[in-house]
Amino acid sequence: MLPSCHIPSRLEAGTDEAGRGCLAGPVFAAAVILPDDFSHPWLNDSKKLNETRRNRLREVIEQEAVAWSVAMVTNEEIDRINILNASILAMHRALDGLSVTPGGIIVDGNRFKPYRDIPSQTFVKGDGRFGNIAAASILAKTHRDEFMTRLHAQFPQYQWNKNKGYPTRDHRRAIAEYGATPFHRMSFTLLDPQLTLF
Repeated sequence: MLPSCHIPSRLEAGTDEAGRGCLAGPVFAAAVILPDDFSHPWLNDSKKLNETRRNRLREVIEQEAVAWSVAMVTNEEIDRINILNASILAMHRALDGLSVTPGGIIVDGNRFKPYRDIPSQTFVKGDGRFGNIAAASILAKTHRDEFMTRLHAQFPQYQWNKNKGYPTRDHRRAIAEYGATPFHRMSFTLLDPQLTLF
């Protein structure tokens, strides 16, 4: 079981993003404040869990968290302000959505911008070290996957129900064949350089 708190605070929020490396779709972020006594044997970095466990944990977290919020930054915004700034903005928007003001914030990664006057601290691989960041990673990932699966119905040729917008070979081949959609990140390298040599 991962510990929940690091910054001394009874109401500490963990925050994390999902979809930073994708070629299409928004970047999502979540912020979660867990109860001090929260415990679940599966709680871990969302990337270390299968889809079934992520979705079941999402239900538990959303039911038992003191507060939680999920937010996104669109692909158009990503193209305008770059993916790093968009990831931080998504985390700020998620923090904005909390029904309870946290006394401290811990962030997965090594880059963050001050949020209001609330103390914050970054942790590389924090989603595998702290329960509230792990919970945020699970909510960000599951909500984003759900969003991309809905988009798949409009653009089935890109297989977003499987790749969720990440740069798989099949995704890049579809871009080469059908072109970009309004949901692609035009500031990213959409085509595989190896595919353009022939």
